[in-house]
Parts: sequence; structure tokens; C-alpha cells
Amino acid sequence: MRSRTYRQRDLACTEYFLDVPLDHTRPDGERIEVYAREVVDAAKVHADLPRLVYLQGGPGGKAQRPTGRSGWLDRALRDYRVVLLDQRGTGLSTPANRQTLPRRGDARAQADYLTHFRADSIVADAEVLRRELQGDQPWSALGQSYGGFCALTYLSFAPEGLKEVFVTGGLPPLYGGADDVYALTYERTAEKNARYFDRHPGDRDLCARIVEHLCNNEVHLPTGERLTARRFQTAGMGLGMRGNFDGLHYLLEEAFVDGVRGPELSDTFLTGVAGGVSFVTNPLYAVLHESIYCQGEASDWSAERLYAQRPEFALDADTPFLFTGEMIYPFVFDADPALVPLREAADLLAAKDDWSALYDLDRLAHNEVPTYAAVYYEDMYVAREHSLATANTVARLTPWITNEHEHDGLRLGGVFGRLLDLARETP
Repeated sequence: MRSRTYRQRDLACTEYFLDVPLDHTRPDGERIEVYAREVVDAAKVHADLPRLVYLQGGPGGKAQRPTGRSGWLDRALRDYRVVLLDQRGTGLSTPANRQTLPRRGDARAQADYLTHFRADSIVADAEVLRRELQGDQPWSALGQSYGGFCALTYLSFAPEGLKEVFVTGGLPPLYGGADDVYALTYERTAEKNARYFDRHPGDRDLCARIVEHLCNNEVHLPTGERLTARRFQTAGMGLGMRGNFDGLHYLLEEAFVDGVRGPELSDTFLTGVAGGVSFVTNPLYAVLHESIYCQGEASDWSAERLYAQRPEFALDADTPFLFTGEMIYPFVFDADPALVPLREAADLLAAKDDWSALYDLDRLAHNEVPTYAAVYYEDMYVAREHSLATANTVARLTPWITNEHEHDGLRLGGVFGRLLDLARETP
């Protein structure tokens, strides 16, 4: 393992680069690189602090880049050395995207490669890093959103590596497939739409006007591709984040300008939409999203199939406009330049019906690692029904159910601080 250390304001940072097997069941096979950054309060750099590994949300999200002490990181640095792991395929770990994946060969070779990028492989990478840093000593883990899914996989297959676990908005369903997930998240997305349009009632007619304009005109984003009504509808993915809720309104209020041929969509609006609907910075999110729910069954483009069964999301003149949420549709692989080269591989992954298990239900039922989880009651992304069922299944798991925070609540130190209080209060 290679490492290097530097100071950043009041933080001491150490970067780690380690080689891990692409397939952990074949340790002598191909290897890829995984990156992590350890952050510690510069005043405590020589203190004997325990480590806390941070598992980022996603899938396909790199760990946050610290620019100083704020939010949950500030709270964590009082007690821990924080290890920010770039999950395989993201950030400074060996990347997996439209530029690198074609080097694997055809779509089948790319899809086969990507089967090694789910939570089980991420956990195995974390275990390699833990043993490099501290041998047999367990560490603490904090999983945000999809990072919580990874944490439950960690408890299933490598609990000996964990001292305690904290989960924020990420208790996953332990069984069932993507259809069960979207049946609930479409409901929660409709609820978020209702709240949004109650706050900004004029935006519903404005969105209908945008849809009509897109259906009757060929409009292109600054990145060159055509913006369709279906793709505009996906701009609601951020409605479940408190920090994004009103940002969508501010984007919409500048939608139209008067051009030489009459009203047209403004460059400001199109630039904002382009940033919100593109997966150029996190392509694995789109490619792997439905597979994170699969254990022995194919997703078969679940979100698209269930969309067809939800008439309230129809884009027609007789149906009040609704945004969609955290759903990945096959058409985005035809529309987003970052995903177009990956369409065939994504189709193969959607058809794969022999995914391995991500959770060991028996081991979780007898879990001995203290686990504390924030469940956001109105979470648009991780349905509370699934989270609470999981909380009732996993031994030694203490849930904190709240409607005071949204899915991005971890940005605030209070959520992590509350879980730490639970840990200290629980015998």
C-alpha cells in the first residue's frame, strides 16, 4: 500500500492507495486500485484515536472531499480518525466510466466486469484496507444512504471487522427485488410532488408548459443532446433532499425567455437542467442502481415497468404534472452522452438473474455489533417501511425515527451526533 500525508487548514490528511482483487473470490486474479483519505484533527494527530470508515451514498459516489471542519465530519473528528473511502470505480479508485470501460472489450465483457462493483466487493475492499491499517482490530463504520446498504452487507459477511455501525437514511430491504422498492418509492415521490406544488403552486402549470414546449420543439442542452419531456421529468430526483427542494423552484422560475420566434427555454434553465439530469460525474449510479436491490433475480428495468403502471406520472394534457424521483430508466442510456456507450452493458445487467446474496439473514438476526440507524420517516429514496422491517430483523440495531430531517440530513452534525448519543446511552 502506498501513502502520503499533508496538512489542510486544521486537518491532517493521509492518502492511501492499495491494490485489491477485482474478484475477491479469485485473489490471484486481476487487480484494481482503491483509494482512501484518512482525516484527523491536526491537534490530535498523535492521539490514539479509533478509526471510523465512511461509506458514501450512491451507488457510484466518491467520498466527500473535505475542505475544512463542518457538519458531521466536525462532530466525528472529536472522537475518530475518519477514513473516507472512494468506493471502487469512483474518485481516485480505478475509474469505471464511458472512457475506461470500453477497454474491457465488448458489452458482455463490460457487464461481467461491473458485476464486481456492488456492496459485497466494496466491503471486501474495506476489509483489505482495515487490515492494512490496524491488523485484526475492528473499526467503526458510518453508512450514508447506499453506504448504509454496504454497512448491512458488512454486518452480514465481515462483522469481525466492525466495532460499531452508524447508518443514516440507509437501512435497505433485506429481501425482495427492485419492484418492491419502486412500488413504495413511487408513492413517496408522489407525496413529495404534492408538498412541492403546495409550496409553489404556479410551478405545476409552468412544468406543463415546459413539457408542451419540449413536445412541440426540438430543444438541445448545452451538452448537445436533445432534451425530451421524459428527461425533464427526471429533474425531480433531488426533491427528497431538503437542500434541493427550493432550488428546483429557482431553476423553473427562469425557464422561459422571449426569443426572436417567441417564448423559448432560457440558456440559464437548460444549463441547470443539464447538470441535474446528467450522470457524467457518477455513471455507476445509473448503471448499477437497480442491481443494488437484486439477490437472485433480474431487475428487468423495474422502474420503467412500474412507471407504465403509474398513470399519475403520465405526460399528457389531462394529467397534472409530476416529477419522477430516484428511478433509472433505459431511455437515459440513449439520451445522456455519459451513458450512451454503456447502454448494451446496462441491458445485460438488467437481464442478469443470478446475482449473489447481499445479506445473510441468519447472521443479521444474531448480530452482535451495536448498530444505530437514523430512519427518515418521509424519506423519498429509502422507504421507511423497508427500513423499519430491517430494524426489526437485525439484532442489536437501535433505530431513531425522525421527520425532522430529510435524506441529506447527514450534512448536519446533529444527525450523527444523535446516533452517537444513542450509542453512549445504550447499555
